[in-house]
Formats: sequence, structure tokens, C-alpha cells
Amino acid sequence: MKSIIVYYSLTGNVDYVARKIAEKLDSDILPLSVLNAYPDKGFKKFYWGGKSAVMKESPELNEYKFDKDKYDLVILGTPVWAGTFTPPLRTFIRDNDLKCKDLSFFACCSGAGTMRCINNLKHEIGIDKETINLELVDPKDKNDDYVCQKIDEYCKKIKEAYEK
Repeated sequence: MKSIIVYYSLTGNVDYVARKIAEKLDSDILPLSVLNAYPDKGFKKFYWGGKSAVMKESPELNEYKFDKDKYDLVILGTPVWAGTFTPPLRTFIRDNDLKCKDLSFFACCSGAGTMRCINNLKHEIGIDKETINLELVDPKDKNDDYVCQKIDEYCKKIKEAYEK
């Protein structure tokens, strides 16, 4: 199985998880970055990120290379902003038709809303099928046995799905 993890990470939690998953699945990774960076501290971080997510903005991304036909599985990772996925991921989804791809998702938050976020992602892509998902709360900061166990279980489910 050839897989790629496409993700956006502002504070490093999603990047941390993406790299752990990539290591376990031998996946390629594609970190998305925006042309005009979001503030990453204080009130501005929550205001601009939340506003951008709620308004369903699609910021311009820095150049990236992605050929969906090279991959059996595309894993999308995002932090939860205002109950949904990040605008950079929205731009990526709008620029790349992923409806016919096998997809999996992971979301990181500091509170709640990961399943709502994943459901919003599926709706944006235009799919309603079951997917393998991972939900974590502040994984980089906790970096504990529970986080590692959840990542291991997620990767095991993906491997099992492709062994059939």
C-alpha cells in the first residue's frame, strides 16, 4: 500500500502525529503551508484562525507537488478550529478531487469536536462512506502512552484494511 499524509499544522500537534503515522506506515508526507501565515500565539491566533474556518475561507497555499494517482490511500490531518477543519486543508480539497480515493482522517484538538471536524471534511470532499479515523487531544504536549497507543491502533487498522 502506498500512502501519503496531507496535513496542516499551526502549533505542531498535527505535525507530530503525521510524522508518527508516516513512520509506522512508511507513508509520504505533504505538510501544507499558506502564503500568508496565520498568527500562532495569543488572541490573534484564535480570532483569525476561527474566523477563517467559520467563513470557510480558502487561503492561497505555497506551492506543493501532489499526484493522487501515485497513492492507494490519502490520509488527511488537521487541527480543529471553531469545530471544523482548517482553511488550508479546504484549499487542498478544492484543488484536488479526492472523491474516488481511499481516505482516512485524523484530527487534533484541545477540547472537543474532532468527529464533527472529520464529518465536515467528508462532507466537503463529497463522501459518506465509513473511514478509519483518529481523534487526539493535544498529542504533542501529552506525548504519553495513551497517545502512542491510539496512533498504533489507528495504523494497525489501516494495515489490516489493506491486507485483505
